[in-house]
Amino acid sequence: MVFTDLYSGIGFSMWMRATCLMDLNIQVETPFIFMLRPRSGWHQWIGREQYLLKPSVQSVEFTDPLGNLCQRLVAPPGRFSVQTSFDVETADNSDTAPGAPFVEVQQLPADTLPFLLPSRYCESDRFTQLAFSIVAGQMPGYDQCSAIVDYIRRTIQYTPGAGQLIISAWEVKQQTQAVCRDMAHLAIACCRALSIPARLVVGYYENLQPMDLHAWFEAYVGGRWYAFDTTQSSMQGGRIVVAYGRDAADVAIYTQFGEPVEILNMEVTLDRISAPS
Repeated sequence: MVFTDLYSGIGFSMWMRATCLMDLNIQVETPFIFMLRPRSGWHQWIGREQYLLKPSVQSVEFTDPLGNLCQRLVAPPGRFSVQTSFDVETADNSDTAPGAPFVEVQQLPADTLPFLLPSRYCESDRFTQLAFSIVAGQMPGYDQCSAIVDYIRRTIQYTPGAGQLIISAWEVKQQTQAVCRDMAHLAIACCRALSIPARLVVGYYENLQPMDLHAWFEAYVGGRWYAFDTTQSSMQGGRIVVAYGRDAADVAIYTQFGEPVEILNMEVTLDRISAPS
């Protein structure tokens, strides 16, 4: 199957296989919500998927208010494993659009408006002065987002594994190193301070080293969402989106209720594969 980008009219067809294995040590019967299943959309098509729970337990899937697929279950005490595998058709790079214009707030689609507001980890109401200083002289819209990404890449070193605790954009601003999620929070806060809708994205990115689940952000300019990545020098490389959110509070790959659980092992892979025959 070959898809056409709804906005640029360019056909694309690249297949990737994403896998995630998570082993947890659970002390007592624990309710969970997982967010590990990508959904098909204009930017990707899920051709094959596998979702295994060991031991097997009843799971109910629902769609959250942001459109993400969530799996709800109760895990028994002991070792509990979640293993997923997906074959996905997607593009080999993310669209870029230098010069794409700013969209006036009164012209924005209603479903973008929540991504203008301050949120738990993106306190955009505190970033107006910084944001406008970063984008001084830039054309409103896409070019402002690019300037924000460049500023973050210059001032904060991307350090995988450096941040186990989620911190807010305001806290990130005080750091000299951070993980992808926290750097994206800072970019989102600055975009929203300029009245540009911005949202956090969690998924897979093929050029990531070491391989893990990854976070980047999208901004709404020029009448559509565009991806930006504060950890990368270009937007080359295939991506698979798992979830969208206002910030990390919306896109946790799992949420447990009750006593903490221990992650014994987590393995993530992403590889290009041949197209299904």
